[in-house]
Amino acid sequence: MKKITIQGVAGCFHDAAAHLYFEGEEVETVPCESFPAMFDTLSSDSSLLGIMAVENTIAGPLLQNHELLRQSTLKVIGELKMRISHVLCALPGQEIDRLTEVNSHPMALMQCEQYLRRHPNLKIVERFDTAGSAEEIARDNLVGHAAVCGEYAAGLYGLDILERGIETNKRNFTRFLILADALTAGEIGPGEQDIDKASIVFTLPHTQGALSKILTILSFYDINLSKIQSTPIVGREWEYRFYVDLTFDSLLRLHQAINAVRPLIRDLSILGEYSEAKVTH
Repeated sequence: MKKITIQGVAGCFHDAAAHLYFEGEEVETVPCESFPAMFDTLSSDSSLLGIMAVENTIAGPLLQNHELLRQSTLKVIGELKMRISHVLCALPGQEIDRLTEVNSHPMALMQCEQYLRRHPNLKIVERFDTAGSAEEIARDNLVGHAAVCGEYAAGLYGLDILERGIETNKRNFTRFLILADALTAGEIGPGEQDIDKASIVFTLPHTQGALSKILTILSFYDINLSKIQSTPIVGREWEYRFYVDLTFDSLLRLHQAINAVRPLIRDLSILGEYSEAKVTH
């Protein structure tokens, strides 16, 4: 059985993503209250895997999670791009017009704003977690309350789904990374023939054309830059740390490209080499 650490309670989108990524395998998720707590748990047991959201098509990148990964010894061994769809659910037998309150995480409530506006009888009350809202309604038998969460959470806590797909933007996807201890990543991750994506992080000196030189070299080796994200380095004015995702057809060419750019950059780390995810609907 694979044990996967997640941020959130059972039924949350991280939980659903873990079961989707390891579909067909026996999986046990280990809930953690926060992402730092999740990394602490992972560091205490090398047999654990982790799954972590790093980007959403609406909310953008989760930069604090990039930093947690950089500061750890974990490696990325896979990714999942999952559509985030919300449902409105309540205790069995409840009707929408008789509900008085809706609970969920602020981001989920914001993503369903247009739908909720059509139901002025629902007082919007923010909670810490989407699945946690469903759990609370089921545990405390909260008549008149509804939760905005994923269909997986509603089913897990035995709630009736009153309406599906209530999110305003139907193109809402979250990208998750699968994490493993550096010593076991090679055994658990994909074989070299299946690796076509890598995540790296590096810093650059504050000199003219520094970044463009790196991009030129990567292009020469037929390495595609699929994402780049910069963050300022505290205490080093006008210097930046770059988180970069690369896709390629040849792992050998990737390693040649990285060796070619090393003399021009500082503190380069390979966060992981893995298989690029297909989008799940």
